[in-house]
Amino acid sequence: MSEQIIGYKNDFGELLDTQSATNNESLTPVAYDDSPEALEIIRHSAAHLMAQAIKELYPDAKFFVGPVVDEGFYYDFRVSEKIGEEDLKKIEKKMKEIAKKKYAIEKYEISKNEALEKFKDDDLKQAVLSKIESDTVSIYKQGDFEDLCRGPHVPSLRFVNNFKLTRVAGAYLGGDENAEMLTRIYGVAFATKEALKAYTTMMEEAKKRDHRKIGAEMELFMFNEEAGAGLPFWLPKGARLRYKLEELLHRAHRRRGYQPVRGPEILKADMWRTSGHYACYGENMYLTEIDEQEYGIKPMNCIGHIQIFKHTPKSYRDLPLRYYEYGVVHRHEKSGVLHGLLRVREFTQDDAHIFCTPDQIASEVLQVVEFVDSVMKLFDFEYTMEIATKPDKAIGDDDVWEIATQGLKDALESNGLDYGIDEGGGAFYGPKIDIKITDAIGRKWQCGTIQIDFNLPERFEVEYVAEDNSRKRPVMIHRAILGSFERFIGILTEHYAGEFPFFIAPTQAIVVPIGEAHVDYAYALKRRMTEVGMDAEVYDKNDSLNKRIRQAEKQRVPYVVIVGDEEVRNNTVAVRNRRTREQYNLTQDEFMVELSKQLQEGTI
Repeated sequence: MSEQIIGYKNDFGELLDTQSATNNESLTPVAYDDSPEALEIIRHSAAHLMAQAIKELYPDAKFFVGPVVDEGFYYDFRVSEKIGEEDLKKIEKKMKEIAKKKYAIEKYEISKNEALEKFKDDDLKQAVLSKIESDTVSIYKQGDFEDLCRGPHVPSLRFVNNFKLTRVAGAYLGGDENAEMLTRIYGVAFATKEALKAYTTMMEEAKKRDHRKIGAEMELFMFNEEAGAGLPFWLPKGARLRYKLEELLHRAHRRRGYQPVRGPEILKADMWRTSGHYACYGENMYLTEIDEQEYGIKPMNCIGHIQIFKHTPKSYRDLPLRYYEYGVVHRHEKSGVLHGLLRVREFTQDDAHIFCTPDQIASEVLQVVEFVDSVMKLFDFEYTMEIATKPDKAIGDDDVWEIATQGLKDALESNGLDYGIDEGGGAFYGPKIDIKITDAIGRKWQCGTIQIDFNLPERFEVEYVAEDNSRKRPVMIHRAILGSFERFIGILTEHYAGEFPFFIAPTQAIVVPIGEAHVDYAYALKRRMTEVGMDAEVYDKNDSLNKRIRQAEKQRVPYVVIVGDEEVRNNTVAVRNRRTREQYNLTQDEFMVELSKQLQEGTI
């Protein structure tokens, strides 16, 4: 085995460590580098290294699970001492001491009954074993530390050198809010120092751009724990930004032939039973009782659009029929995963549903991809697409899923569009294309989605009259471009570090009069901007001129406009363009033309 081979990948895409690989399988070596396959193995081993360090520092620690996640790894454990952010450096130091010993990571297998006996005094290991159906279990050992684990792992700790612990959190045992709260420590690991340094630099920049921090500074939104967790309040400036984004998307939808609709936010539970949401998504729904009947607050908008479609008879001539709605939905997210605007319990989707014939799927999917492309280019996002296939928890026959999945592949391949595959990542009612965008500092975000659905039209007996007068089921395409306004605005805030493009900036100009004699002129300019759909503020408080200018600059507005005697006399403005870092003078009319041109840039 090469010194740089740390694992293998089989024909099914499964990762195996060097101990698990057999000669009977067709295997592809995984080299020690920063590829996704290698990072999964490295990070799994880093998690065990962290657990070993914790065990040496806190001997009474007991461990639950330590999986790899998208950006690194974590371990959940119980310990008698309180561990805080200040303890991470101490744990990191101990990890480095252990890593220098270059322990081999060895795997052995025992029966599940032997494991139950071996860990009989460890209730967390008993909880892990209770979820294992196999008769045998694997254990990985390094030095004096060992733990239940499926692997894979690197052959030796000498491959685990470039790591960093990032944060401490609380986590309910098994994700059950009624269970015990464990300590969770997150970390990252890479094959190279350069990759770790790049990640650390990105995270430092991310802290500066945190949308919660910027949102508070710019007075965009707020949360109130007394009113309820995960429920955002939009302040006037944030509401202005949001309205501009909504209006931009509204015009784009209408140009593309979508019709606005709106459904109720609560429906009888029987509707959700018919759709499959109750069985497949019920734990994320809010349910209540009205007049002795169960109702569910909608987590999605699709059922409402189906009822609107069915309200009047439809013919093949009506298809494709495109409905869109800024639909408010509610989902029961666990408190531990709530995160500013990025993960909330109430949000508004830029949702749409396209009812079409099977032979219209490809053209409709491509039109949506064009829509996505125009939005992402407008906001300077790079993006990739993944086709997500049938999950374990799903409705509908395999052959229907295969037809729908192949339809997505054909649409993208026929136009030379690249995509990846997310096995088992589809919605419970159909496969989908997920749009993953990359922001200004290199982070990836899941936003838009395009989902093909044969199942809900069947369950709700949706029909149209075909050309031969027979009755047929339409295909339903579920589609969102942004995902949700809340999440997208959170991402935009961090992408631009609060310096939004002019066409959606909550305040597009701040006018600063030098003295009392210039206040009326400043307000007249503000009114002129307001009349053509722009937002401006006047800073005329009884502070020094320099302080008012500094306060205006802190608001990250595109333009700060200074007006004094000369400007009033000549009907001009002294402009500070924050985006270009330039200062210049214009007539009022020239300034309005410049602003109008920038306003027109927000067209898709």
